[in-house]
Amino acid sequence: MRHDILADVFATIKNAESIGKKECVVPASKLVKGVLEVVHKHNYIGGFDYINDGKAGKFKIKLVGRINSCNVIKPRFSVKRKELIKWEKKYLPAYNVGVLILTTSKGIMDQKEAKKNNTGGKLLCYIY
Repeated sequence: MRHDILADVFATIKNAESIGKKECVVPASKLVKGVLEVVHKHNYIGGFDYINDGKAGKFKIKLVGRINSCNVIKPRFSVKRKELIKWEKKYLPAYNVGVLILTTSKGIMDQKEAKKNNTGGKLLCYIY
């Protein structure tokens, strides 16, 4: 029984990357789709396709071998735009390395886009 589908997705991706697989299959949801779009935009994955299995569905992800670490952030902290630097320092290894992904009222986006849109939100995960 899955309680945190995003944590399951990142564990699957990290394990598949570490053993050198070229693709993996993860459960689908709207949240997962939004996060995968952001991760794909930053070229950490090659792409993903939806597979309809008659239930919730699955995503088939093409891996490119660029992910060193990825994980969800629990609890999902509320973040103001001015506090994003503090969270970047806490979760990312260096300046301009990696991506914090957060959910806002304007959708799921990375920290740079949130700064540009002048909005805060809740932290979901990080990837580098």
